[in-house]
Amino acid sequence: MDNREEELMDALRRKVAELSMNMEKMKLAEYVNLLNSPWRLLWINLISGIARGLGIAIGFAILGALALIFMQKLVALNIPVIGGIIADIVEIVQQQLKAKTY
Repeated sequence: MDNREEELMDALRRKVAELSMNMEKMKLAEYVNLLNSPWRLLWINLISGIARGLGIAIGFAILGALALIFMQKLVALNIPVIGGIIADIVEIVQQQLKAKTY
């Protein structure tokens, strides 16, 4: 029985050490400290929100500019099919505008 108890204690020590390492990897202590200071948490979330919003705005501007450049190149080619589709879209929009004014 003595040998079995030592094996169990060794297994328990290994599991505790593994749990300790995993908690250290998760930075659990830093997270708990962050939750305990609400003003710091608010400040970090504010800064990250501003950064995300700025990133979205810049990304959308770049994507929109690329789309406009692509459409300008497409219009310059003067492809009849695309011109017909655009004319149909303009006609549909005009019909919708007339329907709403009356």
